[in-house]
Amino acid sequence: MTTPGAAVTPQPPRRPPGGGAAADSGWRRLHPLSPLVRSGRAVLAVAALAGLSTSGVMGSGAGTHWYDLALAVILVVAAIVNWLVTRWKVDGATLRIETGLLRRDSRQLPVARIQAVDLVRPFLARMLGLAEIRVRLAGSGDADGRLAYLTEPAAEALRARLLAAHHGLDPATPEPAEQVVTSVPTGRLAGSALIPAVPLAAVTVAAGALIAAAAPGGFLAVGAPLAWWLVTFGAIVWRRVSSQYAFTVAVSPDGVRIRRGLLGTVAETIPLPRIQAVRMIEPLLWRPWRWCRLEVDVAGGLGHDRREGTGAVRKALLPVGSQEEAGHLLAIALPAAGAWPALRPPPGRARWKAPLSYHFLAAGHDGTLAVAVTGRVRRETTWVPLAKAQSVRLVQGPFQRRLGLATVHLDAAGKRVRAEFRERRQEEARALVGELAALSRSARRQATHKPPGPSAPAGGPAAGLRGAAVPGAGR
Repeated sequence: MTTPGAAVTPQPPRRPPGGGAAADSGWRRLHPLSPLVRSGRAVLAVAALAGLSTSGVMGSGAGTHWYDLALAVILVVAAIVNWLVTRWKVDGATLRIETGLLRRDSRQLPVARIQAVDLVRPFLARMLGLAEIRVRLAGSGDADGRLAYLTEPAAEALRARLLAAHHGLDPATPEPAEQVVTSVPTGRLAGSALIPAVPLAAVTVAAGALIAAAAPGGFLAVGAPLAWWLVTFGAIVWRRVSSQYAFTVAVSPDGVRIRRGLLGTVAETIPLPRIQAVRMIEPLLWRPWRWCRLEVDVAGGLGHDRREGTGAVRKALLPVGSQEEAGHLLAIALPAAGAWPALRPPPGRARWKAPLSYHFLAAGHDGTLAVAVTGRVRRETTWVPLAKAQSVRLVQGPFQRRLGLATVHLDAAGKRVRAEFRERRQEEARALVGELAALSRSARRQATHKPPGPSAPAGGPAAGLRGAAVPGAGR
């Protein structure tokens, strides 16, 4: 009860759970130019084919056919219909997205389960100032929610709001600051793509020249295939450079942030808890420059990189860089790992099983991490946290049984995500299976009480990257 005549202090309105504002009570549509971006590439392809057909390069050249125009109109109409039937809103602690005309698809994405919110800007969308939002949830193997397209300020504001609500902060909280760790120079990126392609192109040109010189009229026979191979090599180099252009890695409280792209740009976040394994690759032609490539296997993620079976996707954490840069990023990706375990080579009788790669095989483990080195021409060093291990397997072929050897596989989430203890003594391999299984259980229990952070530990793997990555060097 209140005393008559007493002043009543007005109370501020309460925010709904998750920080939804009043403006979020209604549904919203995507940007009106979204149909243009969605259908633009397909319409341009149809127009190009129609132009080639009209000019006589393809077909009879009798003019534009009615079905060429009909196909372009169908594509545009389909994009417009998709825009009309798609709507979204932030409803309390849930992001809701509805789409579909005949088959209605209504998705409710809990903000608490959001792992990452990525911004993708294809070339045409970037020219129009638009961006696509891709929301990924915990335990999912796909981009669960896509909003294509919003204006860039609106997309960045929605991304910041979803991340703030995920961490229990006020929706008006700005996106957390990030610290740039490294960026890849354009010259180094172009060189890494040209170094493997130039020798192949030179061999192709030399073979074509020999055939043309040996056989009369051979130039006409090999000219078209030779030109095709050169165009293919150029396309591979261009795709690599354009997709990884301005590659920048930064760390923030929500994980590792990557920005890349020349015509179309991608800004994605890799949450550290979802990293299943880290792999460093040293191709033979890169070794004079001491370059390497660092990749991570991310559980339940999907992107434009190579898919590694069900449950993991392989993403480049460093497309090309020095071993010092790779060591620093490795310490960030695996912050729970301390100093590296000692790596041991296989026994001498393994030379009979792997005569060419014997000097480049090594593996080791401690209580938190397993490390394995394989490959002679394409050297790979793989780190698998024991807390991420899914299974431990012992594999023994007939020749290995004859030599008393076996290989132990420590598998993480994904089809080919594993550390291999190759060509170990049979007794050692059997004991290793039980030891790794027990250590993995212990590491998982410790990981539940000590979540990793994005900062690099002092004296971690970065301190010994070069020595451990090159076992048997100088032999």
